[in-house]
Amino acid sequence: MAGILAWFWNERFWLPHNVTWADLKSTAEGSFPQAQDLYLALPLALCILLARLVFQRFIARPCALSLKIQANGPQRAQPNAILEKVFTAITKHPDEKRLEGLSKQLDWDVHTIQRWFRQRRNHEKPSVLTKFCESMWKFTFYLYIFSYGVRFLKKVPWLWDTRHCWYNYPYQPLPSDLHYYYIVELAFYWSLIFSQFTDIKRKDFAIMFLHHTATIALLMFSYINNMVRVGTLVMCLHDASDFLLEAAKMANYAKCQRLCELLFIIFSLVFISTRLGLYPTWILNTTMFESWEIVGPYPSWWVFNLLLLLLQLLHSFWSYLIARIACRALARGKSGKWNPLHVLKDDQSDIESSSDEEDSTVSAAPNRRYIGATNGTNGYLSGGVYLEEH
Repeated sequence: MAGILAWFWNERFWLPHNVTWADLKSTAEGSFPQAQDLYLALPLALCILLARLVFQRFIARPCALSLKIQANGPQRAQPNAILEKVFTAITKHPDEKRLEGLSKQLDWDVHTIQRWFRQRRNHEKPSVLTKFCESMWKFTFYLYIFSYGVRFLKKVPWLWDTRHCWYNYPYQPLPSDLHYYYIVELAFYWSLIFSQFTDIKRKDFAIMFLHHTATIALLMFSYINNMVRVGTLVMCLHDASDFLLEAAKMANYAKCQRLCELLFIIFSLVFISTRLGLYPTWILNTTMFESWEIVGPYPSWWVFNLLLLLLQLLHSFWSYLIARIACRALARGKSGKWNPLHVLKDDQSDIESSSDEEDSTVSAAPNRRYIGATNGTNGYLSGGVYLEEH
């Protein structure tokens, strides 16, 4: 074990040439990031989970009810032992041949059986009230952490001149507010991992789990080797659009059509401008070129930049999806059916209709996520938007 730890914490991988871990020990003159600081995120994540429960019960739920969002879930299928056995033991999505066989066996028409399976699949789907409360919690956190990041960054020199991310690197003291910013972001993603096992399980469980794991890994990576200055820029840049997406989802759940449209447009503009404009010209420019001039490359520098480049590829793909969906929504708008979120499936819900009238409507917007679990490379993406066409 000692040999494994020594290999993992090899200074020649983590730190620039001629820098050792002893050089970065905190002293009375200045505090530097320490790996053991990251343990603070675990108890804080539990506190965030508790805060979420209180928030959703006493704040989000009353707000949802005041907006007349119903607490009832999808219509439940009537009990039927034969269909239940097929559903649990054979398939949740029977093909045409099986449907015809069940129709003859039960003397039901095929459409009724299809509806039964659709309703049965929806038994464990969250209600609109549940989804609204979850989105309101995420909206509140994302708005708070983005506001905090802006207030913090406007006071530091590296926001206005990114070369300050690398001057005197890695001997850059860690201010208490920067430490708080990092630990709270990290704790929030730990809380998302924990809550996945208690929340209603959705079809993207594995993808979101990988996304949150990768986010945590990259936050920890940049903290350990003291790349926290540029890390704060990346976090704040990605946080800029997350709360807008959650706000659009809440407006959609509350059936505020015009507000939903406006928020989606703003989200799309902010997302594309930050991910395709600011990210490469501001973030990648400083991590790849300015750092090369001031600090020079070393092993963990290559890894960090590789991950950021892969993230840029994901940004391009996600922006393409958003633009394509927006164009289709605009095309529908010409016929009086403009609603960008109606050309999207909720990435976390996979909602299916429980009645004929609902068959043609998909409720909810994309999310957190936003995009991305393939975000395995995105250590700072606060959300993940998985966009699917209607």
